[in-house]
Amino acid sequence: MSGGVASDGGFNPRLIAGVVAIGVIAFIALWALIALGPQLSSGNDGGGHALSKAAPGYAGIVDLLERSDAAVDLRRREEAPMLEDPELLILTPGHTTKADDLARLISEQRGGAVLIILPKWRTGRHPSKAGWAGGGFASAPSPKMLPPAAGRIDKIGSEPNARGAQAKGHLGGSPMALTLPNLRTQVLNAPDLETMIAFPHGGAVLAKQPDAAIYILSDPDFVNNLAFSSRDRARAAAILVDAVAEDAGAYSVAFDVTLNGFGSQRSLLRFAFVPPFIGITLCLIAAGLLALWQAWMRFGPALKPARAIAVSKAALIANSADLIKQARRELDGADAYVRSQRSAIARRLHAPDGLDDAATDRWIDKHLRVGGETFSALARRLPLARNTHEFLADAQALHDIRKDLLRDSQ
Repeated sequence: MSGGVASDGGFNPRLIAGVVAIGVIAFIALWALIALGPQLSSGNDGGGHALSKAAPGYAGIVDLLERSDAAVDLRRREEAPMLEDPELLILTPGHTTKADDLARLISEQRGGAVLIILPKWRTGRHPSKAGWAGGGFASAPSPKMLPPAAGRIDKIGSEPNARGAQAKGHLGGSPMALTLPNLRTQVLNAPDLETMIAFPHGGAVLAKQPDAAIYILSDPDFVNNLAFSSRDRARAAAILVDAVAEDAGAYSVAFDVTLNGFGSQRSLLRFAFVPPFIGITLCLIAAGLLALWQAWMRFGPALKPARAIAVSKAALIANSADLIKQARRELDGADAYVRSQRSAIARRLHAPDGLDDAATDRWIDKHLRVGGETFSALARRLPLARNTHEFLADAQALHDIRKDLLRDSQ
């Protein structure tokens, strides 16, 4: 057996308090991260969105536009802010994005300019490098991913082109020529849309809805991080975005990231951790901590409920006296009280046998000090008491005589 000293108790109060405190803090932090996680995330996950620094992402064009003193916003909410100047909203959907999600964001723009950059690359996360894209391949999206508001698109496909070929058109009132980045380019065929920049062999690289300021860029390699492999392509990407904004009459650019899972949608859980409701949440947390502290710092053991009727002679006497008082029968016990005092004194002082009550009273009087109240006088007067005050006074006098004669406190 171990020779260590046994602990005084089964648990250490400080240790238990620490465990409870850590549990409460962890619980609150968990729900806060669940509510605010998408909004606080850096987003550098290798995907195709404005927060990603991987090849299919758009962090490069965002950084370049900011360095060019352009007004750029990363929008994490579906609701468009109320702005004085028009804004170009850039949507970067993925292959699994639904048409209803795109339609909702276009509707929230309230007629403002929208640029939809179609997805092209299907990639995974790099197994060892965080923020890098893993092995990927080009895959054209389905035309059904676009909502009816964007116009009817017949086909989105990959088309071959000669090295160094250019896609030409007019944008923002000026001619535009884009050098095709690869030997194959993703092109859309949409007869109902206005071709802004045409592919050399037919189809459109950039098209516009005739009845709305909705632009569709078929190949993301013109503006994504792959375009920043050279200075010329990076400059062309910035010129393309600036030309679309100029053609739409927009003064600022906003990149949406809600389609890629980094939005802060409306939810009661999120509202609990943002102004103005964060104050109520903090008050509730403080109230819970105070309740926990009160339970922890309770003084002494828990109080047990007392018996309705105490178990003792004193309790029995008190209960009996209370019953007599409630029945208003205090004066009816005078004769019994006199007999009990007479009997106790006669027995203790060994009074002669055969004495009646009057003779016993005179015998007791002989043992009293001269000049005081006699026992016989009190015994006659007590049953004739008219109220409780007279009764208590004479009863106390009889009790004092008994104390003097018997030298006890009964």
